[in-house]
Amino acid sequence: MSVRIDAHHHFWMYNVQEYDWIGPEMGRLRRDFGPEDLKPELRAAGVAGVVTVQARQNLEETRWLLSLAEQHPFMHGVVGWVSLVSPTVEEELDSLISHPRFRGVRHVLQGEPDDRFMLREDFNRGIAALRRFGLAYDILIYERHLPQTITLVDRHPDQVFVLDHLAKPRVGAGDDALWRRHIGELARRPNVYCKLSGLVTEADWRAWTPGQLKPYIDAVLEAFGPRRLMFGSDWPVCLVAAEYRRWHEVVRGAIAELSPDEQDRVLGGAAIEAYRLEPVIQPKEVDAS
Repeated sequence: MSVRIDAHHHFWMYNVQEYDWIGPEMGRLRRDFGPEDLKPELRAAGVAGVVTVQARQNLEETRWLLSLAEQHPFMHGVVGWVSLVSPTVEEELDSLISHPRFRGVRHVLQGEPDDRFMLREDFNRGIAALRRFGLAYDILIYERHLPQTITLVDRHPDQVFVLDHLAKPRVGAGDDALWRRHIGELARRPNVYCKLSGLVTEADWRAWTPGQLKPYIDAVLEAFGPRRLMFGSDWPVCLVAAEYRRWHEVVRGAIAELSPDEQDRVLGGAAIEAYRLEPVIQPKEVDAS
C-alpha cells in the first residue's frame, strides 16, 4: 500500500489585510491554522503526510513553510511562491532549492485581472526555469482559463504540471459540457496531473451531496485516469463546506470501485511521483503526539 498523502492544504497566520479573500461568510477561517491543528485530522483519516501549498504571494511565506517542514517531517513537500516574472527568478529559486522539501511553485493565476497572464513571455521564462530545478508547477485557475492553460502546457512539454481543484467547475450551475471538453483536452498532455480537491467549496456549502459531486470526480477520473489523480483536502478552506474527514470519505467512496493499486495511486502514489517525495517520506511521523 502506498503512503497516504494529502496533496493540497494550507497553513497561515491570519490577519485581515493579507487574507482579505476570507469574507464574513467564511468566519471559521479567520484564525491561525498550523501543523498541530492538522495532525488530528490526518490521524483520523489515516493520512500519513502532506504537501503544503502557498496561500500568500511572497517569499517570506515560502521560507516560513519550509521552516515548518524542518520541524514537522509529515510535511513531505512545500509548493511555495516565487515571482516567475522576475528577471532574478533563477536566483530566487536557487536560494530555496537546497531545502529538500521545496517541491513546487504556484502563482494565483485565478486572481490576475488579465486572463492571459499565463501566456506572458516573462511568466513562461519563469516556468522554463522550474524544469531546470526539478520543480512541479501548480495551476490555480477557474474553468474559463482552461484554453489558455492548454497553450501554456504545450509550451513546456517536459514540465510537470498539477491542476488544482479540477479547475473549479461551477458545480450546480447547469451545463458543464465546455468544462468537460477542456478538461479532456488538457488531460491528453501526459505531463499534467490533477488534484481531487476544492470541489465542495465550488458547490452549495450547506446543501451539497456526494451524488452531486461524483460526476465531476468521474469526469476527471476518466480524463486523467487514476495514475495522474491525487487526493487533496484543501484544508482549512474546505471547512466552510465540509470537515476534513468528510471530504476524505467522499473521495474514498468515489474511487471505491477502482482496483487497490489504482486507489493507492489516487490516495498517495500520484502525489509522491509528481512532487518527487520519496526521499523525504517518513510515514510514522503523523502518529507522533
